[in-house]
This record gives sequence, C-alpha cells and structure tokens, in this order.
Amino acid sequence: MLPRRAGATLSACLITDGRLALLPILTTARLELRPATLEDAAFFLRLLNEPSWLENIGDRGVRTLADAEGYIRNNIWVPYQAHGFGLHTVLLKSSPLPIGLCGLLKRDFLAAPDLGFALLPEFCGLGLATEAARAVLSHAQAGLGIGRLYAIVKPGNQRSVRLLEQLGFRHEGPCQIPQGDEVELFQLNA
Repeated sequence: MLPRRAGATLSACLITDGRLALLPILTTARLELRPATLEDAAFFLRLLNEPSWLENIGDRGVRTLADAEGYIRNNIWVPYQAHGFGLHTVLLKSSPLPIGLCGLLKRDFLAAPDLGFALLPEFCGLGLATEAARAVLSHAQAGLGIGRLYAIVKPGNQRSVRLLEQLGFRHEGPCQIPQGDEVELFQLNA
C-alpha cells in the first residue's frame, strides 16, 4: 500500500491475466471505494439481482457465485486494464461489507467516460451515492485528467436524475443506446 494523498491511495490488485496493477482506493468521510476482489462475489450476486438494478441497469445474467466471479473478472477488472479506470466497490468505513458500486465506465457509443453508481436498497437515501460519486468525480478530474463526463439514466429513474443534478451534470436529452433502449443523457464539464 502506498501513502495516502488527496483522498486516494494506490493498492495492488490482481487483474484478469494474473498481473498486479496499482489501482486507486478513494476515501471520503464515511466511505472507502476500492477495487473489487473475487471475495466480493456474493455481494455482486446480490446487487446484480436486486429489482432496482434489473429495472434501471438491466439483467447481466449473473445467477451463481461462479457467474459473479466471471462478472468481476470480465466487467470490473478488464476496463481497468483497458482504460485505467472502472467501477469501485463501495464500503462503509465502519463495516467490511460492500454496499454498492461507483466509478467510471467507457462505452463505445459515448465520446467520454460515464459515471455509474448503484447501492443496495437499504443504503439508498442516505447521501452515500452522492458522497461516492463526488469522490469518483474528484479522482477523474484531478487524478486522471478527465475533463468531460457523461451519465446515462433510464427514463423515470428520478432518484438518479436528482443525484446527477446535485453533482452538476446537465441534461442533454434522450439518447439511443446500441441495445435499442432510449436513455436520458447527462454531461458534466470540468
């Protein structure tokens, strides 16, 4: 582990091909955002099958612990390898159990990375998603030099729209994604 600086530390994390990579651990007053590990598989299995995830993000076909481990390897670790950023596992500092995900995604149909976030239902409405997202935005701008970010939201997901507006994202309008769904596109410029 490297020394803390500006709310972030670096931690070695095993990436899909067996290599170690230095990935950021972000901290806030109440949260730690760290790279996912295979030990998080049970958490991923639960989160990816929550009704709110299925309704607002979509079915990822994760039905077993082995599926969850595969999801971590292919959908969480690979983006870090390819782009240098991805989703972080969100934990309360007071507990070792994951409560959500927050981080950056690189989608082929967007010109810049987009912010993604999801919490287990019992942790929603407490300001934790906003706190986690602020840490990710700060790291994106100061640590990664990313000046423009997007976010996409399914129509009707007012909780996420309010969070994005609190963070300073501006509504750009509807956007058709490759899967055929229409989402609302938001943009933030640093």
